[in-house]
Amino acid sequence: MFATAALSLAVASASQAQLPDYSQIGPANSVPGGQINKTLQESVGTGHGDEVTPGSAVYLIKRDPARSIRRGRQLFQRKFTLRQGLGPRVSPDSSGDIFMNRQFGAGIMDSCAGCHGRPRGSAGAGGDVVTRPDSRDAPHLFGLGLQEMLADEMTTELRATRAAALAEARQQGRSATRELRTKGIRFGRIVARPNGSVDTLQVDGVNADLRVRPFFANGGTVTMREFAIGAFKAEMGLEANDAILCAVTDPNNPQTRTSPAGFVFDPSKDLYERPPVCDVDEDGDNDGVRNEIDMALVDHMEFYLLNYFKPGTASADSRTRSGLALMNVALCTTCHVQNLTIQKDRRVADVETVHDPVRGIFNRLFATASTRFVVQPPDSQPFPQILPQGQSFTVANFFSDLKRHDLGPTFHEREYDGSMVTEFLTEPLWGVGTTAPYGHDGRSINLEEVILRHGGEAQTSRNLFAALPSDYRRRVVEYLQTLVLFPPDDTASTLNPGVPDSATPQDPTQHGSINLGALFQIPSEGAE
Repeated sequence: MFATAALSLAVASASQAQLPDYSQIGPANSVPGGQINKTLQESVGTGHGDEVTPGSAVYLIKRDPARSIRRGRQLFQRKFTLRQGLGPRVSPDSSGDIFMNRQFGAGIMDSCAGCHGRPRGSAGAGGDVVTRPDSRDAPHLFGLGLQEMLADEMTTELRATRAAALAEARQQGRSATRELRTKGIRFGRIVARPNGSVDTLQVDGVNADLRVRPFFANGGTVTMREFAIGAFKAEMGLEANDAILCAVTDPNNPQTRTSPAGFVFDPSKDLYERPPVCDVDEDGDNDGVRNEIDMALVDHMEFYLLNYFKPGTASADSRTRSGLALMNVALCTTCHVQNLTIQKDRRVADVETVHDPVRGIFNRLFATASTRFVVQPPDSQPFPQILPQGQSFTVANFFSDLKRHDLGPTFHEREYDGSMVTEFLTEPLWGVGTTAPYGHDGRSINLEEVILRHGGEAQTSRNLFAALPSDYRRRVVEYLQTLVLFPPDDTASTLNPGVPDSATPQDPTQHGSINLGALFQIPSEGAE
């Protein structure tokens, strides 16, 4: 039933940041790696489906996760057209009232990679774009799935503390005070009362509902699925119809749903963002195109981001190691917590990318891929399923507490309506060495300047850093510069080690690549 991983998915191919599909450019303009080998409709396959519907998104995620990841990547890199629903309309009347909910978004874009495509071919960082008067520097999306899982587990632990405090208060007949701690990070305290109410005035760094929201600079969104659907709409004018989020946000009968990537959406505990349309025949932006982003595409995008590579580490030496020690001295790691552990990993693969001057053909980086799945033998299903192992995983060099902090007026941002955003999520530092300029608004020109820009809750740490001798400050910066992103199509790996000392070093196919398809047993369904 299963063939060996010998299809083109497992073969390295050059890929650019933004790509048309083969039907848009015609055979005369086709070049290897220069186009997507499926139309948008072909990527939809047989729709969202289920475990027993061949070609559906759920079928591929359960049986052939590499193919789902591949389709998610293609969707991320795809250049959309007007015929597919691309457009600036963000409200039904196309008025684009900029004083209401930032309706213009970050500016019309025709591809996810248009904002998140650096380094080349990656789900990386982007340019400084207008989204409010103080602008926004598009963040990278490396390790996004790990970030979602950390935040979800932290939420569960914080709410378990709240539940225990309420149980104690009811049992004892008096108020119960509990410290809110999760993964070694303190979020203030709560006071639970016998009547079932909870005093949250001393909760710190998270909303009173204790939901850790890991996405957007102000910690405004819970999940990657909401993030992707919102970005399709706000940045590209593409409307996704998602039955999962539509069911969860049904105003009359909200229902719990679990996405194919394993996130449990429970409307009894959280509020989620409703998709722009909830019917495949609805044309919410009046552009004549319906079902612009099919639910199957949302499934593939979510699964792709869940399993996307985490950042790597470049060359280190005694100076950079001392730089990390000096970060501890300056109390930087009080908020930028280096390592956090996930108890139940929902990914099916991991990639560790490190400095390797011998095997690293390009950028001196080499990636080692490993599986994190189990094959469940057929039982009631007609075929084996590839499922996450669900084991613990230490997220190394993450450098964030996923709390919101006020870093002082130099970081505050203005909205179009004149209001001010004053609290921001602690930016994870992994990848920071290759994401200049810095700050959510992209106004800081280098790492030292953005550190010295800190104030507010980080004033003490900023002053400690500023008081270091100049050589010590440089060591801190040098350490941060070892936390890097990388182009997956130019990074040699255990999946495709490339050709060392190639006679044609400018040929990107010689550099090696990271292609998760080679990790899996892939059924013979034809090349993507």
